[in-house]
Amino acid sequence: MPQPVFYQATVREKFTHLGQCYRRTAHCNGKSHRLWPNGDVAFVVQKYKAPMRAVIQRVRRASVAIQDSVKGRIEKGLLVLLAVEETDAAEDIEWLSGKIVRLRVFPDAAGAMNRSVLETGGDLLVISQFTLYASTRKGNRPSFTRSASPVVAIPRYEAFVKRLEADLGKTVATGEFGADMQVELVNDGPVTIIIDSKLRE
Repeated sequence: MPQPVFYQATVREKFTHLGQCYRRTAHCNGKSHRLWPNGDVAFVVQKYKAPMRAVIQRVRRASVAIQDSVKGRIEKGLLVLLAVEETDAAEDIEWLSGKIVRLRVFPDAAGAMNRSVLETGGDLLVISQFTLYASTRKGNRPSFTRSASPVVAIPRYEAFVKRLEADLGKTVATGEFGADMQVELVNDGPVTIIIDSKLRE
């Protein structure tokens, strides 16, 4: 029986297996993987799915208004700008929510960023932001074709908020999906982090 060979892969590489395109799982990042000489992948793989994207800002306060009426407001906590892509899945919601509430970006007694919004009792404000998937490859007018349509994005946005509330243990402030919103914030630090649910880095 032929023996598998070692193959060093990057996180962005795809493998061809049985005529389909796959991307290796996040659990395999940075490791050598075995491929059979015929090209079949000798480890567990998953079909490639595009990511859910979030921009997370540590804030002293933040608010969102619609037609000059405040829709959501928080004091110390995290402002999350969220974009949903057409192929996001339930595991993206679960992973991203857990990462956000446990992200250690608040100072401990020594002043080091070592505490999460969950540990500090902070609040969350989530704003839908489809422009995070803007493509500027062609011309000067951004394209937003990667962003999910409202019929897909709204249920996933709502599911994400519910998951955050479950993980945080309290109500999460929000804007309104698709509305013309005015967002005000005081970024504390500043601290701004971008997370992609599929790259997971």
